[in-house]
Amino acid sequence: MLGGCTDTSRMNVDVFRAETAPVFYQYQPVDQTPPVARRTQLYASSFHQTYGLPVSNPLHTAYYGEVRDDDRTLPAIPYRKIDPRYLRQEVSYRTAEPVGTIVVDTREHFLYLVQADGRAMRYGVGLGREGYAWTGRGVVQWKQKWPRWTPPDDMVGRQPELRQYAAANGGMNPGLANPLGARAMYIFKDGQDTLYRIHGTPDWRSIGKATSSGCVRMLNQDVIDLYERVPAKTRVVVM
Repeated sequence: MLGGCTDTSRMNVDVFRAETAPVFYQYQPVDQTPPVARRTQLYASSFHQTYGLPVSNPLHTAYYGEVRDDDRTLPAIPYRKIDPRYLRQEVSYRTAEPVGTIVVDTREHFLYLVQADGRAMRYGVGLGREGYAWTGRGVVQWKQKWPRWTPPDDMVGRQPELRQYAAANGGMNPGLANPLGARAMYIFKDGQDTLYRIHGTPDWRSIGKATSSGCVRMLNQDVIDLYERVPAKTRVVVM
């Protein structure tokens, strides 16, 4: 008698028939039609398709990504939803202004930082009523990281809910929701405050547009970049 590993199923007639039944090949016709070549659209326009240029500057991913700044984290900006004209870029810019001057073009919603050799760093800006209220020449009297926001009295008069942030109450604490954003530069002329500010904003949708209030709004990542590039007493031209 066999022990241990004997497979008793082999004594079953039905199992034997299933395992020894012949297998017949089922012919399946093969489609010999060659595949149709399909044109692929690599880029967004015929110009880009012809010349093979990328649709967006890869630097923008680095410019507008999440930023850790002191003890706060600025969220990434969905820059693809912003008109690319208003994204940070170096451009040709002919001007008689000396290198290092800030030029605010209120008509085109651009801020230029004049560079050497006919170049400038250009940023898109949003402008409120106060942004159009003053033109001329001044200087960055002082700069502030994560500034407090104090709405002017006429704004509080129009919007009583802002009274909690009035000067008498100490203004709004710095933070991600603060209307002045991550940085502010305060413009003076002849030693007097023009009440003109270049500042950040958490509202990226306002860039390139006329908004209800505020001076010169920049994307927070852009205003940090500008803040690091310009010292106090930098010349400012608003036109």
